[in-house]
Amino acid sequence: MSDGLNPAQHEAVHTLSGPLLVLAGAGTGKTRVVTFRIAQLIRSGIKPERILAVTFTNKAADEMQNRAGDLLGRRRKTKPEISTFHSLCVRILRRHIEKLGYPDRFSIYDRGDQEGLARTALAEISAPRESLRPSDLLYQISSWKCRGIDPRQALAVAETDRQHLAAAAFRRYQQSLKAQGAVDFDDLLLLTEELLVRFDQVRHDEAGRFDHVSIDEYQDTNGSQYRIVRALAAGHRNLCVVGDDDQSIYGWRGAEVEHILRFKIDWPDAAVVRLEENYRSRPEILEMANELIAFNRHRHDKQLHSARRRDRPPRILQFQDEDAEARSVVEDIASLLKHPRVQPRQFAILFRTNEQPRPFETELRRVGLPYVLIGGMSFYDRREVRDVLAYLKLAAFPQDEMALRRIINTPARGISDRTVGALAATTANRGQTLWQVLADPHEIPDITPAARSAIEEFVRLIKSFSAQFAKTKSMAKTAESLIAAVDYRAELERRYRDPIDQESRWNAIEQIVNAIASYQQQTRQPSLADFLDATLLDQRTDSDKDSQLGHNAIALMTLHAAKGLEFPHVYLVGIEEGLLPHRRSVDSGEASDIEEERRLCYVGITRAQDRLTVSLALTRRKWGKPRDALPSRFLYEMTGQADHPNATR
Repeated sequence: MSDGLNPAQHEAVHTLSGPLLVLAGAGTGKTRVVTFRIAQLIRSGIKPERILAVTFTNKAADEMQNRAGDLLGRRRKTKPEISTFHSLCVRILRRHIEKLGYPDRFSIYDRGDQEGLARTALAEISAPRESLRPSDLLYQISSWKCRGIDPRQALAVAETDRQHLAAAAFRRYQQSLKAQGAVDFDDLLLLTEELLVRFDQVRHDEAGRFDHVSIDEYQDTNGSQYRIVRALAAGHRNLCVVGDDDQSIYGWRGAEVEHILRFKIDWPDAAVVRLEENYRSRPEILEMANELIAFNRHRHDKQLHSARRRDRPPRILQFQDEDAEARSVVEDIASLLKHPRVQPRQFAILFRTNEQPRPFETELRRVGLPYVLIGGMSFYDRREVRDVLAYLKLAAFPQDEMALRRIINTPARGISDRTVGALAATTANRGQTLWQVLADPHEIPDITPAARSAIEEFVRLIKSFSAQFAKTKSMAKTAESLIAAVDYRAELERRYRDPIDQESRWNAIEQIVNAIASYQQQTRQPSLADFLDATLLDQRTDSDKDSQLGHNAIALMTLHAAKGLEFPHVYLVGIEEGLLPHRRSVDSGEASDIEEERRLCYVGITRAQDRLTVSLALTRRKWGKPRDALPSRFLYEMTGQADHPNATR
């Protein structure tokens, strides 16, 4: 085609009205199709600002916006609205959340804030520590929220004693969130859905902002996202969804593959376009992937074929134990790295569970090869980063109790734990927020004059910088001044003796200031609140994964983390029953759980561009003792050694 698109891509790009399902297999140019289609809509006369495109990560949204800009030219005054689901929901909530009893300047609580609330909620119901940890409670709450279950309904659906305990704590957790004018990540979707369902005018106004809606990675939508999409597109019906049911691997966090499978039922007049020409992988790799995924009964019928020439078939290797597997894989990588054009970044070792990389790390260290374990500690989990962000959050949202508690005496300013206890008791007795109580420290009983003076100085500091951020022309300079005013450099020197450690942590704080400067440079109407929204949402995407992959190092990562990536050389390790498919899925007895595990294996295979090695161990240690391991059923399926009882063709 003259535009460089193949026939199926061309059909998708030029189908501009009505509902459209684009089934985009792995490596078939999905992002290219989405951006070309947005450009085509604009060329056909649709105003850019009347187009909404939604995806799941900021990286994907930025890439779409940049590619669309390249196609159309960057001088246009208006742009299509391209963002993540959660960013879209934040904007809707900022406009309407007061209708639900929240302040429009609500805070978004990150994982650390949530754990603090969860810990308090568990203490309030006197939950035994060994029964339910804060992290367990948050997992259960998120699971309920992803299914649209509120605290009242949680009590009704709870089955085990542990779930009843979690339901009681859920109620306290949610009450505290709302009292503090805060929402968590799941609430962004749930509250947006509630607004669109309960308030006709809100639904009319928000749906009326757009004439075309495009949803990327539709197979990953959960119930709330599905209903939000329907509400926004029901009027004009110009809805394009793009995705691949064969890569739906997030059922554990609420994604429902049924949404993409039943799209033609929801929208009977929908056009369906299948993208099956793969530009990533060699034909032999795709043949193995096609053999495997055909065993899934519930899927759209499609088969990838490669645009590349044939090369070498994938290898399947078996070893005596996991140590022998790791040695062989690392030796193979080391041998290939002797070639001058081969770089460490071209290799990925993919595994199902977080425990599997240990022997590979040991071997890589032994031979001195550079590697990065994707998914380690996030930049945003660092203590110093959380401290500085807490100061910024408090300047933007003084009612943010978790931020306030975090830095009220960090660095130390004479507000002791005893004083904080007196403050907490006063807030409980008066039914006020902590910030309201701090506003008049002379009315707080049981604190010393020195503590009162320290509180007054702290409140003055926060109010002063809150005002400065509201009127400043340089938020980065104001942030730098705030960090200097609290003498955070001295806090790092007090906390860490190693000068190298001090410098590393100070550099992390510098990165926050750099991020503010970058944000302000790229934003027409910058504000501290918007910067914090963007930062907190970014924590939940793969930004750290992207920075880690920037190193010239061998990537070690789970199959879930590998989705959306590609490597010339892929080692898919530990393909054994109990690992892949995972024991939980096998024990559940649910065919849908095995199908998701099969999709996960399919994702692993289709990450490989040139060379794929699949391996298993015959024994694997459990609590120090070798136990026999069975080859995964998927090995027989991908190699054509199993019958096709569920084949769709």
